[in-house]
Amino acid sequence: MKFGSVPLREAAGAILAHSVKAQDTKLRKGLLLTQTHLDEMAAAGLTSVTVAQLEPGDCHENDAARSLAEALAPDPATVGLRVTEPFTGRVNLLARGPGVAVLDVQALEAFNLVNPMITVATVPQYQQMGSGGMVATIKVISYAVPGEDVARASALAQGAVRLSGPVFRSAGLIVTDIPGGVSNDKGIAAIRGRVEALGMGLDDIRVVPHEIQALSAALTGVKGDIVLILTGSATSDAHDVAPQAVRVAGGQVDRFGMPVDPGNLLFTGLLDARPVIGLPGCARSPALNGADWVLSRVACGIETTAAHIAGMGVGGLLKEIPTRPQPRASIKR
Repeated sequence: MKFGSVPLREAAGAILAHSVKAQDTKLRKGLLLTQTHLDEMAAAGLTSVTVAQLEPGDCHENDAARSLAEALAPDPATVGLRVTEPFTGRVNLLARGPGVAVLDVQALEAFNLVNPMITVATVPQYQQMGSGGMVATIKVISYAVPGEDVARASALAQGAVRLSGPVFRSAGLIVTDIPGGVSNDKGIAAIRGRVEALGMGLDDIRVVPHEIQALSAALTGVKGDIVLILTGSATSDAHDVAPQAVRVAGGQVDRFGMPVDPGNLLFTGLLDARPVIGLPGCARSPALNGADWVLSRVACGIETTAAHIAGMGVGGLLKEIPTRPQPRASIKR
């Protein structure tokens, strides 16, 4: 592609690089210039114009963006995505419904190395998405790029972007209650919101005393494809009331504690092949916390082992907790 200023007589068929005002008309950048446009500019006293001129083998920005999007999501409907029409070299990949983004990070990095004018930006790996949310945007920065670079980038990142939707339909919630404890209404509402945002129903809610036997009995009868536990007193050990109740009920505890803040006091396990998530106290608030990361991945069938949870620490500092002394507060000026 050639880029630069040329005499008006040489600009027919080129792409206008910068918007130009010609008398009462504004000719916007990206316009394919015709003789009529050039006559308008000449009438306004212009003698030259900055344009982009495609050379043999070049691919127009919109055609390139469309081809790249087709490579990243060859069959978008089957991977939960919707593809927008190209505009100014941009195509967006949107979520068709709730789910989590699943990305081939290595392939996407290779894609972005082919040509600086060929780019894809995505949400973070395993980001929870709602219907219509933008999972990725493909942007061809220049007005045209070499067709061979489009082909190369496309080959490197075939099927690199998809949305994994929920594989479970429902969740059951058991809340343990302690005398004089906080009201459970807000916590239940926050958890219902999380579950329903993932396209599932909160089908069974049970409130029981904060005791191993009471919780164990509730675990054996609670309905739902996923079992959630919200304790009235924070789980402070791998053998505290909630994880121990899972074991007594015949289940297993795989991990207690996660390197995400807020969300440290979470545990995961299995009970009769159903995933169990022991929620941290911060799950009573709708604010983002580590439980959101675990719940969304489990709900969408993404393997979430103890090792995966351990790996969440980098990027896991979600916010400073208002009730905790702020690090900067101790700095003397």
